[in-house]
Amino acid sequence: MLTRFPQLPPSLGQSRPLPSSGRPQAMAFPPPKGRARAVERGGAGSGRRWLGPRDLGPHLDHNTVSALNWIKETGDQQSSSPTTKTTQKHYCDYEHQTLSKREQAEEESLFAAIQWPNPPVGKIPFIRSTDPAHSNFVIVNSHVRFKVGDQLEVSVHMKDFQGKPKQYGGDYIQARIHSPLLKAGATGRVVDDQNGFYKIFFTLLWPGEVRVSVSLVHPSEGIQVLQRLREERPDRVYFKSLFRSGSTSETTVCNVCLPGDLPVCNFTDLYTGEPWFCYKPRKLSCASRINHAKGGYQKGLLTPSESLFFQTDVNIKVPILPSGPDSVTVEPLGFTESANLDRSQGPAVFPLGYYYHDKWRPRTSWIRHFNKTADISECLQGKVVHFFGDSTIRQWFEYLTTFVPDLVEFNLGSPKNVGPFMSVDLKHNVLLKFRCHGPPIRFTTVFSSELRYIANELNGIVGGRNTVIAITIWSHFSTFPVEVYIRRLRNIRRSIVLLLDRSPKTLVVIRTANVQELGPEVSLFNSDWYSFQLDTIMRKMFSGIAVFFVDAWEMSLAHYLPHNLHPQDVIIKNQIDAFLSFVCPLET
Repeated sequence: MLTRFPQLPPSLGQSRPLPSSGRPQAMAFPPPKGRARAVERGGAGSGRRWLGPRDLGPHLDHNTVSALNWIKETGDQQSSSPTTKTTQKHYCDYEHQTLSKREQAEEESLFAAIQWPNPPVGKIPFIRSTDPAHSNFVIVNSHVRFKVGDQLEVSVHMKDFQGKPKQYGGDYIQARIHSPLLKAGATGRVVDDQNGFYKIFFTLLWPGEVRVSVSLVHPSEGIQVLQRLREERPDRVYFKSLFRSGSTSETTVCNVCLPGDLPVCNFTDLYTGEPWFCYKPRKLSCASRINHAKGGYQKGLLTPSESLFFQTDVNIKVPILPSGPDSVTVEPLGFTESANLDRSQGPAVFPLGYYYHDKWRPRTSWIRHFNKTADISECLQGKVVHFFGDSTIRQWFEYLTTFVPDLVEFNLGSPKNVGPFMSVDLKHNVLLKFRCHGPPIRFTTVFSSELRYIANELNGIVGGRNTVIAITIWSHFSTFPVEVYIRRLRNIRRSIVLLLDRSPKTLVVIRTANVQELGPEVSLFNSDWYSFQLDTIMRKMFSGIAVFFVDAWEMSLAHYLPHNLHPQDVIIKNQIDAFLSFVCPLET
């Protein structure tokens, strides 16, 4: 029998009840205190659903399903009489953080950095939403003779499905310039005038014919829906854990936020305070948990009207066509001028790099291209390299292990794609290690004993001139309010600062987020818009400390290959070149 102590903080691995307020409240996660909702609700909430037995699939046992029978589904109901909705209480740890004044100020600054313009108050019908087919762009002063280093301005005019000009902003646009024959490309900087017009600024970085490409990723009306889902439905990807003792086993649902008044197992990390909860098994103790896994993706998140804002070939990553020329001719500069252009400095440099002949050229640092395996072996000789994060940095581990013949993966018996993994080069005394970050993580199955938080792993590393650390963490946080992500980065940053303080010669590299292919379903969980917001936070939180960045965002967006969550090898190769250039910089 569970003893309930609502006033006492739960300890690790012990069950605790969810707090009760004494009155029912809407089944929606409210915004953090002090920050108003950015989205007008309208009728969007009427289609809200929480986990039901049918949602959980065949992987959950009978006891789990029975324990979740209290969860109700609500649907659109039209009646002349008032409708009473079944409501449940919830608990969300991120809403109860105690922040110092400095942390609070930083959080406010981060929210200001990702603030997004909203459509007018009220429901916008689909026909009045942004239509990329009716919209267009024009190159300003396309007749001017441009030289390498000049700025190119593009004006985008958005219209709705009736061909009428939009009067407000908030659309998410991606843009790049490129020269296919040269395999050259660079990203553009988008400025929202918030009146249906957008300006895009490019720096012309190579000579020849340069084309402009502009795409609508999501209309502003779709962004409004994504904002609502992020705040109200952090459960739209749900997780599960298997508990086992002898011949008895049970599987329950887990997450950062769990609704309802059922007892839960509190797996909050003792050192970082990172919250994680599972519904308590009916028969087993919390200490009997043996693994963690992705449970699945929620369905029915959108109302019929909202789903119209997420249509392939209609308003998700659809090109916007020009109303005039789509290219300009750029004249070359002299050698000295060109060299100075490539070595730009300062925080206002944009873009941070570009492709030329399929090779990435950063504008704020020097890069080496490691085309020979011997060069990589020489660079890594005597070093221990730690890769921490998700599958996008696991690609670095896999690329190096595959490309360098002297690196041999040591079989640790780890699940495929999950890890931990280790490769060894005895000849050159090189050790590569990969470990995934702690929950939330959408991998198939991770043993509980292998669930490690990056901050804790960093605290256990001695460091030094032969220690290299590469970190990325973003994709698995896209479904949660950004407070959850900020907390995680704050813990990682604290551990990095401590590591660099005790071992200043340790090299720490941050891999940024990247763009990916999107469809109607993926957009609700891993939209580029979510990733862009997290990437903005990541860059700001790690700026000002002695870490280096590999700009995977620009490197994926500027390239000619289709967008992919896991970029193809030519892009990974350029990322590895940038990474190794920090490990073994050019002598200048």
